[in-house]
Amino acid sequence: MPASPSPVDIFIIGGGVNGTGIARDAAGRGHSVMLAEMHDLASGTSSAATKLVHGGLRYLEHYEFRLVHESLAEREVLWASAPHIIWPLRFVLPYEKNLRPAWLLRLGLFVYDHLGGRKLLPATKTLDLTEDEAGKPLKPGYKVGFEYSDGWVDDARLVALNARDAADKGATVLTRTKVTSARREGGLWSIEMEDEAGGRSTTQARLLVNAAGPWVDKVIVEAMGRHDAHHVRLVKGSHIVVRKLFDHDRCYFFQNADGRIFFAIPYEGDFTLIGTTDMDFEGDPATVKISDAEIDYLCAAASEYFIKPVTRDEIVWTYSGVRPLFDDGASAAQEATRDYVLKTEGEAGAAPLINIFGGKLTTHRRLSEQVVDRIDGLIGAKGPSWTKTGHLPGGDFPAIGFEALLRKHMGMYPKLGPVVLRRVTRAYGTLVPTLIGDRQKAGDFGTQFGGTLTQLEVDYLMDREWARTAEDVLWRRTKQGLRFNAEETAELARYMAARLESKRAGAAQ
Repeated sequence: MPASPSPVDIFIIGGGVNGTGIARDAAGRGHSVMLAEMHDLASGTSSAATKLVHGGLRYLEHYEFRLVHESLAEREVLWASAPHIIWPLRFVLPYEKNLRPAWLLRLGLFVYDHLGGRKLLPATKTLDLTEDEAGKPLKPGYKVGFEYSDGWVDDARLVALNARDAADKGATVLTRTKVTSARREGGLWSIEMEDEAGGRSTTQARLLVNAAGPWVDKVIVEAMGRHDAHHVRLVKGSHIVVRKLFDHDRCYFFQNADGRIFFAIPYEGDFTLIGTTDMDFEGDPATVKISDAEIDYLCAAASEYFIKPVTRDEIVWTYSGVRPLFDDGASAAQEATRDYVLKTEGEAGAAPLINIFGGKLTTHRRLSEQVVDRIDGLIGAKGPSWTKTGHLPGGDFPAIGFEALLRKHMGMYPKLGPVVLRRVTRAYGTLVPTLIGDRQKAGDFGTQFGGTLTQLEVDYLMDREWARTAEDVLWRRTKQGLRFNAEETAELARYMAARLESKRAGAAQ
């Protein structure tokens, strides 16, 4: 069984937003890092979110002030780090007289505006929904609304860019590699892995981080051989994507009669994203999918607000994920804490372990920073914390400078057209010239697979972002799957499989 020649400082199990965020931070401080993800990057919870960088307005009801404060403070930090995949949104909260009282909503939004050190995001304002454009898609009767700020993030790209930055800083990132065993031996972790072809390998590490998300307890039981893992409450959240319900660029924050909330958000230009649900989940998180009851719930909830009913035949895509919430004993799934919990076992020189429970997209950088601070205390510091002012790949331009960057790219590539350039600038930011090079027209990009996806981009995603399958490309690295038919998807899958086989054959020679 092949083994790595010397122990790494840190081995991370899990290629979601927490695992890749920790790898990036640690590698940037000078630690040697290896990360293993049993599937694709962001293939679990991290690509199944509502895709918001937000403070969590509803968490105020549960008195989670620390989490809300940290989340609010992180919004503009993350925006500045990756303004191509993160940007501000305005949310409209219609006042519904039979639900939460207006004074409570105003108080919550006042706290929301002032708790997190907001600098660039605009403040809350009150809307007259009988006059404002945001009232037009809504049923008659909604007269007052509150408009506030939060942010959007391309969740799966956030993970891919964290991994890319970690690798650029020296980390080894292994996808489709499952950790089958992790045991303490001689003051180190001995870690055995198996790749998708059945190949086995082993390595050693001074410290182990279990960031396996919904599988965190399963890793403790199966890989570590322990039976004391009962830390995580699995909560399922599902979303539907329908054809565009409104023409403006604002989002809706709706209250439902059962006390839950849900969002309706402009999505990928031509669609509206509606979600999420909250329900306890049992079983394998890899098999999670939306239920008929959830579809009915979201359609009915949205139809309570919009003039045009939301029906099943409007749905173009659904997705579901399982949130690994720390089990705090809350009675209802929507009441379980969204805060994260870090548990450290062992001491310096004795193969420490850090297990991560919970967390959310918005706080992943702070979580990662706190984990690496702990690591520094256990195995020794090698460099200062740095991610608060660092940029993710392609994000090294001003937070409010996206349109200027797009104009620059349109000047560089005038024949490509604004639709293509806006999408790739959103995906790759300042790395667009790295992707396109000196090519000047779409015909220079190889096969056009469907939508605006070309062979050039697919090759880039395979070579630079660990994409291996059509699903990786269509639903995680891009959302071009919304614009692909079955035949186009099959052609892309054939191309990628042949390219992988060709590379394997070349490597074997």
